[in-house]
Amino acid sequence: MTKPTEREVLEALRGVKDPELGMDIVSMGMIRDLSVRDGEVSFTLELTTPACPFNAQIEKMARSAVEGVPGVRSVNMRVTARVRQGWGMRPVPSEIPGIKNVVAVGSGKGGVGKTTVAANLAIALSETGAAVGILDADIYGSSLTRFIRSYRFEARGKGKISPAEGPLGLKMMSMGLVVTDDTPIIWRGPLVGGAVRQMLLEVDWGELDYLIVDLPPGTGDAPLTLAQTIPITGAIIVTTPQQASLDIAIKALRMFQKLGVEILGIVENMSYYICPGCGRKEYIFGKGGGARSAEDIGVPLLAEIPLMPILRENSDEGIPIIVSHPESEAAESFRSLARRVAAALSVLAVRRGAQ
Repeated sequence: MTKPTEREVLEALRGVKDPELGMDIVSMGMIRDLSVRDGEVSFTLELTTPACPFNAQIEKMARSAVEGVPGVRSVNMRVTARVRQGWGMRPVPSEIPGIKNVVAVGSGKGGVGKTTVAANLAIALSETGAAVGILDADIYGSSLTRFIRSYRFEARGKGKISPAEGPLGLKMMSMGLVVTDDTPIIWRGPLVGGAVRQMLLEVDWGELDYLIVDLPPGTGDAPLTLAQTIPITGAIIVTTPQQASLDIAIKALRMFQKLGVEILGIVENMSYYICPGCGRKEYIFGKGGGARSAEDIGVPLLAEIPLMPILRENSDEGIPIIVSHPESEAAESFRSLARRVAAALSVLAVRRGAQ
Protein backbone atom coordinates (compact mmCIF):
# COMPACT_ATOMS: atom_id res chain seq x y z
CA MET A 1 0.00 0.00 0.00
CA THR A 2 1.25 3.49 -0.86
CA LYS A 3 2.49 5.44 2.14
CA PRO A 4 2.01 9.21 1.93
CA THR A 5 4.88 11.57 2.74
CA GLU A 6 4.89 14.89 4.56
CA ARG A 7 5.69 16.59 1.28
CA GLU A 8 2.60 15.11 -0.38
CA VAL A 9 0.39 16.16 2.53
CA LEU A 10 1.77 19.70 2.46
CA GLU A 11 1.22 19.93 -1.29
CA ALA A 12 -2.39 18.90 -0.78
CA LEU A 13 -2.82 21.52 1.93
CA ARG A 14 -1.34 24.18 -0.36
CA GLY A 15 -4.49 23.77 -2.42
CA VAL A 16 -6.56 25.10 0.50
CA LYS A 17 -6.87 28.87 0.35
CA ASP A 18 -8.18 31.32 2.91
CA PRO A 19 -11.37 32.74 1.31
CA GLU A 20 -10.64 36.20 2.69
CA LEU A 21 -7.00 36.44 1.64
CA GLY A 22 -6.78 34.16 -1.36
CA MET A 23 -3.53 32.72 0.04
CA ASP A 24 -2.89 29.07 0.81
CA ILE A 25 -2.84 27.97 4.44
CA VAL A 26 0.69 26.52 4.23
CA SER A 27 2.26 29.76 3.02
CA MET A 28 0.39 31.63 5.75
CA GLY A 29 1.97 29.44 8.42
CA MET A 30 -1.32 27.92 9.54
CA ILE A 31 -0.05 24.31 9.49
CA ARG A 32 1.92 23.28 12.57
CA ASP A 33 3.38 20.06 14.00
CA LEU A 34 2.76 17.94 10.89
CA SER A 35 3.43 14.22 11.38
CA VAL A 36 2.90 11.46 8.81
CA ARG A 37 3.44 7.84 9.91
CA ASP A 38 2.13 4.71 8.20
CA GLY A 39 -0.78 6.56 6.64
CA GLU A 40 -1.74 8.30 9.90
CA VAL A 41 -1.57 12.09 9.57
CA SER A 42 -1.69 14.51 12.46
CA PHE A 43 -1.24 18.28 12.42
CA THR A 44 -2.41 21.50 13.99
CA LEU A 45 -4.45 23.99 11.97
CA GLU A 46 -3.72 27.39 13.52
CA LEU A 47 -6.43 29.82 12.42
CA THR A 48 -5.67 33.54 12.29
CA THR A 49 -8.46 34.50 14.68
CA PRO A 50 -11.18 32.65 16.60
CA ALA A 51 -13.72 35.11 15.18
CA CYS A 52 -13.09 34.51 11.47
CA PRO A 53 -16.39 33.83 9.63
CA PHE A 54 -14.64 31.26 7.40
CA ASN A 55 -13.08 29.10 10.14
CA ALA A 56 -15.47 26.16 9.73
CA GLN A 57 -15.04 26.29 5.94
CA ILE A 58 -11.23 26.26 6.21
CA GLU A 59 -11.32 23.34 8.67
CA LYS A 60 -13.53 21.31 6.34
CA MET A 61 -11.37 22.02 3.28
CA ALA A 62 -8.15 21.16 5.12
CA ARG A 63 -9.46 17.84 6.36
CA SER A 64 -10.87 16.94 2.94
CA ALA A 65 -7.56 17.82 1.23
CA VAL A 66 -5.55 15.52 3.49
CA GLU A 67 -8.07 12.69 3.29
CA GLY A 68 -7.74 12.87 -0.50
CA VAL A 69 -4.00 12.05 -0.45
CA PRO A 70 -3.45 8.43 -1.60
CA GLY A 71 -2.56 6.15 1.29
CA VAL A 72 -3.94 8.32 4.10
CA ARG A 73 -5.83 6.13 6.56
CA SER A 74 -6.67 8.61 9.32
CA VAL A 75 -6.46 12.34 9.98
CA ASN A 76 -6.00 13.84 13.43
CA MET A 77 -6.44 17.58 13.00
CA ARG A 78 -6.21 19.84 16.04
CA VAL A 79 -7.67 23.30 15.55
CA THR A 80 -6.38 26.35 17.42
CA ALA A 81 -6.43 30.09 16.80
CA ARG A 82 -3.79 32.75 17.32
CA VAL A 83 -4.49 36.39 16.62
CA ARG A 84 -1.56 37.99 14.86
CA GLN A 85 -0.01 41.35 15.58
CA GLY A 86 -1.70 43.83 13.31
CA TRP A 87 1.00 46.44 12.91
CA GLY A 88 3.35 43.95 11.30
CA MET A 89 6.85 45.29 10.73
CA ARG A 90 6.10 48.70 12.23
CA PRO A 91 7.86 49.40 15.58
CA VAL A 92 5.87 48.46 18.69
CA PRO A 93 6.24 50.83 21.67
CA SER A 94 8.07 49.09 24.51
CA GLU A 95 5.38 50.16 27.02
CA ILE A 96 2.68 47.98 25.41
CA PRO A 97 4.39 44.89 24.01
CA GLY A 98 1.44 42.58 24.68
CA ILE A 99 -1.22 44.36 22.61
CA LYS A 100 -1.53 42.87 19.13
CA ASN A 101 -4.23 45.06 17.56
CA VAL A 102 -5.59 48.49 18.46
CA VAL A 103 -8.97 49.33 16.94
CA ALA A 104 -10.14 52.94 17.21
CA VAL A 105 -13.91 53.52 17.14
CA GLY A 106 -14.69 57.10 16.16
CA SER A 107 -17.48 59.29 14.85
CA GLY A 108 -17.92 62.75 13.44
CA LYS A 109 -20.54 63.81 16.00
CA GLY A 110 -22.00 62.73 19.30
CA GLY A 111 -25.26 60.86 19.77
CA VAL A 112 -24.71 58.25 17.05
CA GLY A 113 -24.16 55.32 19.42
CA LYS A 114 -20.39 55.11 19.17
CA THR A 115 -19.94 53.81 22.73
CA THR A 116 -22.73 51.29 22.23
CA VAL A 117 -20.92 49.95 19.17
CA ALA A 118 -17.50 49.94 20.87
CA ALA A 119 -18.81 48.18 23.97
CA ASN A 120 -20.73 45.49 22.15
CA LEU A 121 -17.91 44.94 19.65
CA ALA A 122 -15.53 44.31 22.55
CA ILE A 123 -17.95 41.87 24.20
CA ALA A 124 -18.58 40.07 20.89
CA LEU A 125 -14.85 39.59 20.35
CA SER A 126 -14.44 38.37 23.95
CA GLU A 127 -17.23 35.88 23.34
CA THR A 128 -15.09 34.14 20.69
CA GLY A 129 -12.37 33.46 23.26
CA ALA A 130 -10.06 36.33 22.28
CA ALA A 131 -8.31 38.42 24.94
CA VAL A 132 -9.89 41.87 24.69
CA GLY A 133 -9.59 45.24 26.39
CA ILE A 134 -11.53 48.47 25.95
CA LEU A 135 -10.28 51.98 26.64
CA ASP A 136 -12.62 54.94 27.05
CA ALA A 137 -10.70 57.84 25.52
CA ASP A 138 -13.65 60.24 25.73
CA ILE A 139 -12.33 62.25 28.66
CA TYR A 140 -15.03 64.93 28.75
CA GLY A 141 -17.97 62.63 28.08
CA SER A 142 -16.81 59.39 29.66
CA SER A 143 -19.73 56.92 29.65
CA LEU A 144 -18.27 53.45 29.13
CA THR A 145 -18.88 52.37 32.71
CA ARG A 146 -22.59 52.95 32.21
CA PHE A 147 -22.64 50.73 29.14
CA ILE A 148 -20.57 47.91 30.64
CA ARG A 149 -20.74 47.17 34.35
CA SER A 150 -17.22 46.74 35.73
CA TYR A 151 -15.77 44.98 38.75
CA ARG A 152 -12.68 44.96 40.96
CA PHE A 153 -11.03 48.23 39.98
CA GLU A 154 -8.30 49.63 42.23
CA ALA A 155 -6.38 52.71 41.11
CA ARG A 156 -3.97 52.85 44.06
CA GLY A 157 -0.56 51.27 44.48
CA LYS A 158 2.84 51.49 42.83
CA GLY A 159 3.62 50.58 39.28
CA LYS A 160 1.02 50.23 36.55
CA ILE A 161 -2.70 50.55 37.19
CA SER A 162 -4.76 47.37 37.06
CA PRO A 163 -7.74 47.71 34.71
CA ALA A 164 -11.29 46.97 35.76
CA GLU A 165 -12.92 43.72 34.75
CA GLY A 166 -16.10 43.42 32.72
CA PRO A 167 -18.09 40.44 31.41
CA LEU A 168 -16.22 37.53 29.77
CA GLY A 169 -12.87 38.68 31.17
CA LEU A 170 -13.00 42.02 29.31
CA LYS A 171 -10.40 44.50 30.64
CA MET A 172 -11.60 48.10 30.96
CA MET A 173 -10.20 51.54 31.67
CA SER A 174 -12.12 54.81 31.77
CA MET A 175 -12.01 58.19 33.50
CA GLY A 176 -15.45 57.19 34.75
CA LEU A 177 -13.69 54.70 37.04
CA VAL A 178 -11.51 57.45 38.54
CA VAL A 179 -13.96 60.37 38.70
CA THR A 180 -17.11 58.59 39.84
CA ASP A 181 -19.30 61.56 40.81
CA ASP A 182 -20.77 64.32 38.66
CA THR A 183 -17.67 66.52 38.83
CA PRO A 184 -16.94 67.88 35.36
CA ILE A 185 -13.47 67.49 33.88
CA ILE A 186 -12.45 71.00 32.80
CA TRP A 187 -9.14 70.49 31.04
CA ARG A 188 -7.38 72.07 28.11
CA GLY A 189 -6.07 70.04 25.21
CA PRO A 190 -2.63 68.98 26.53
CA LEU A 191 -4.15 67.55 29.71
CA VAL A 192 -6.65 65.54 27.68
CA GLY A 193 -3.90 64.11 25.51
CA GLY A 194 -1.84 63.30 28.58
CA ALA A 195 -4.74 61.46 30.22
CA VAL A 196 -5.31 59.32 27.13
CA ARG A 197 -1.62 58.49 26.98
CA GLN A 198 -1.55 57.60 30.69
CA MET A 199 -4.57 55.29 30.45
CA LEU A 200 -3.03 53.63 27.43
CA LEU A 201 0.57 53.22 28.57
CA GLU A 202 0.35 53.15 32.38
CA VAL A 203 -2.36 50.50 32.65
CA ASP A 204 -1.36 46.86 32.96
CA TRP A 205 -3.32 45.55 29.98
CA GLY A 206 -1.36 42.29 29.85
CA GLU A 207 -1.59 40.16 26.73
CA LEU A 208 -4.42 41.36 24.47
CA ASP A 209 -5.50 40.22 21.04
CA TYR A 210 -7.60 43.37 20.60
CA LEU A 211 -7.76 46.72 22.37
CA ILE A 212 -10.90 48.63 21.41
CA VAL A 213 -10.57 52.39 21.92
CA ASP A 214 -13.78 54.41 22.24
CA LEU A 215 -12.80 57.87 20.99
CA PRO A 216 -14.59 61.14 21.60
CA PRO A 217 -16.52 62.47 18.62
CA GLY A 218 -14.78 64.79 16.21
CA THR A 219 -11.15 65.31 15.27
CA GLY A 220 -9.56 66.72 18.44
CA ASP A 221 -6.75 65.97 20.87
CA ALA A 222 -7.68 62.43 21.94
CA PRO A 223 -7.68 60.78 18.49
CA LEU A 224 -4.60 62.76 17.47
CA THR A 225 -2.73 61.74 20.65
CA LEU A 226 -3.70 58.11 20.18
CA ALA A 227 -2.56 58.02 16.57
CA GLN A 228 0.76 59.67 17.47
CA THR A 229 1.36 57.49 20.54
CA ILE A 230 0.96 54.03 19.02
CA PRO A 231 0.36 52.59 15.56
CA ILE A 232 -3.40 52.04 15.37
CA THR A 233 -4.14 48.86 13.47
CA GLY A 234 -7.40 50.16 12.05
CA ALA A 235 -10.30 52.54 12.62
CA ILE A 236 -14.08 52.12 12.51
CA ILE A 237 -16.39 55.07 11.86
CA VAL A 238 -19.88 55.02 13.39
CA THR A 239 -22.73 56.98 11.85
CA THR A 240 -26.51 57.02 11.60
CA PRO A 241 -28.42 57.01 8.27
CA GLN A 242 -29.16 60.77 8.17
CA GLN A 243 -27.18 62.74 5.63
CA ALA A 244 -26.04 65.29 8.23
CA SER A 245 -24.51 62.53 10.32
CA LEU A 246 -22.91 60.92 7.28
CA ASP A 247 -21.34 64.20 6.14
CA ILE A 248 -19.63 64.71 9.50
CA ALA A 249 -18.65 61.04 9.78
CA ILE A 250 -16.76 61.33 6.51
CA LYS A 251 -14.69 64.17 8.01
CA ALA A 252 -13.62 61.87 10.86
CA LEU A 253 -12.80 59.17 8.35
CA ARG A 254 -10.67 61.58 6.31
CA MET A 255 -8.79 62.58 9.47
CA PHE A 256 -7.69 58.98 10.06
CA GLN A 257 -6.69 58.64 6.44
CA LYS A 258 -4.48 61.73 6.69
CA LEU A 259 -2.86 60.23 9.78
CA GLY A 260 -2.08 57.08 7.81
CA VAL A 261 -4.54 54.90 9.75
CA GLU A 262 -6.22 52.02 7.91
CA ILE A 263 -10.01 52.40 7.71
CA LEU A 264 -11.66 49.06 8.49
CA GLY A 265 -15.08 50.36 7.50
CA ILE A 266 -18.29 52.13 8.46
CA VAL A 267 -20.93 50.99 10.95
CA GLU A 268 -24.43 52.35 10.45
CA ASN A 269 -26.17 52.45 13.83
CA MET A 270 -29.95 52.92 14.29
CA SER A 271 -30.37 51.64 10.73
CA TYR A 272 -33.95 50.51 11.18
CA TYR A 273 -36.62 49.93 13.79
CA ILE A 274 -38.25 46.52 14.17
CA CYS A 275 -41.94 46.68 15.07
CA PRO A 276 -42.37 44.43 18.16
CA GLY A 277 -45.92 43.56 17.11
CA CYS A 278 -45.53 42.63 13.45
CA GLY A 279 -41.77 42.37 12.97
CA ARG A 280 -41.80 44.90 10.14
CA LYS A 281 -38.71 47.04 9.56
CA GLU A 282 -39.18 50.81 9.57
CA TYR A 283 -36.34 53.01 8.33
CA ILE A 284 -36.99 55.97 10.58
CA PHE A 285 -33.80 57.90 9.79
CA GLY A 286 -33.59 57.00 6.12
CA LYS A 287 -32.38 53.95 4.25
CA GLY A 288 -29.07 53.04 2.64
CA GLY A 289 -27.08 56.14 3.58
CA GLY A 290 -24.24 54.21 5.18
CA ALA A 291 -23.99 51.80 2.25
CA ARG A 292 -23.87 54.64 -0.29
CA SER A 293 -21.22 56.55 1.67
CA ALA A 294 -19.09 53.42 2.10
CA GLU A 295 -19.30 52.72 -1.63
CA ASP A 296 -18.45 56.31 -2.55
CA ILE A 297 -15.39 56.36 -0.27
CA GLY A 298 -14.31 52.84 -1.14
CA VAL A 299 -14.49 51.25 2.32
CA PRO A 300 -16.68 48.36 3.56
CA LEU A 301 -20.01 48.79 5.30
CA LEU A 302 -19.29 46.55 8.28
CA ALA A 303 -22.73 46.40 9.89
CA GLU A 304 -26.23 47.84 10.07
CA ILE A 305 -27.32 47.88 13.71
CA PRO A 306 -31.07 47.99 14.40
CA LEU A 307 -32.72 50.53 16.69
CA MET A 308 -34.19 48.55 19.60
CA PRO A 309 -35.53 49.90 22.92
CA ILE A 310 -34.03 46.93 24.75
CA LEU A 311 -30.59 47.94 23.49
CA ARG A 312 -30.90 51.33 25.18
CA GLU A 313 -32.44 49.89 28.34
CA ASN A 314 -29.70 47.35 28.82
CA SER A 315 -27.01 49.93 28.13
CA ASP A 316 -28.44 52.09 30.93
CA GLU A 317 -28.17 49.08 33.24
CA GLY A 318 -24.59 48.32 32.22
CA ILE A 319 -25.45 44.99 30.58
CA PRO A 320 -24.51 44.69 26.88
CA ILE A 321 -27.28 43.23 24.76
CA ILE A 322 -25.07 40.31 23.73
CA VAL A 323 -25.11 39.25 27.39
CA SER A 324 -28.72 40.10 28.22
CA HIS A 325 -30.44 39.08 24.95
CA PRO A 326 -27.96 36.87 23.07
CA GLU A 327 -30.54 35.72 20.51
CA SER A 328 -31.76 39.21 19.55
CA GLU A 329 -31.21 40.68 16.09
CA ALA A 330 -29.05 43.44 17.56
CA ALA A 331 -26.79 40.88 19.29
CA GLU A 332 -26.38 38.98 16.03
CA SER A 333 -25.54 42.24 14.24
CA PHE A 334 -22.74 42.91 16.73
CA ARG A 335 -21.42 39.36 16.38
CA SER A 336 -21.39 39.78 12.61
CA LEU A 337 -19.52 43.06 13.08
CA ALA A 338 -16.95 41.33 15.31
CA ARG A 339 -16.37 38.59 12.73
CA ARG A 340 -15.87 41.10 9.95
CA VAL A 341 -13.52 43.25 12.03
CA ALA A 342 -11.48 40.21 13.10
CA ALA A 343 -11.26 39.03 9.49
CA ALA A 344 -10.16 42.48 8.28
CA LEU A 345 -7.46 42.63 10.96
CA SER A 346 -6.22 39.19 9.98
CA VAL A 347 -5.93 40.33 6.37
CA LEU A 348 -3.94 43.39 7.43
CA ALA A 349 -1.66 41.30 9.66
CA VAL A 350 -0.80 38.89 6.87
CA ARG A 351 -0.28 41.64 4.30
CA ARG A 352 2.00 43.52 6.71
CA GLY A 353 4.05 40.41 7.35
CA ALA A 354 3.05 40.00 11.01
CA GLN A 355 3.91 36.94 13.04
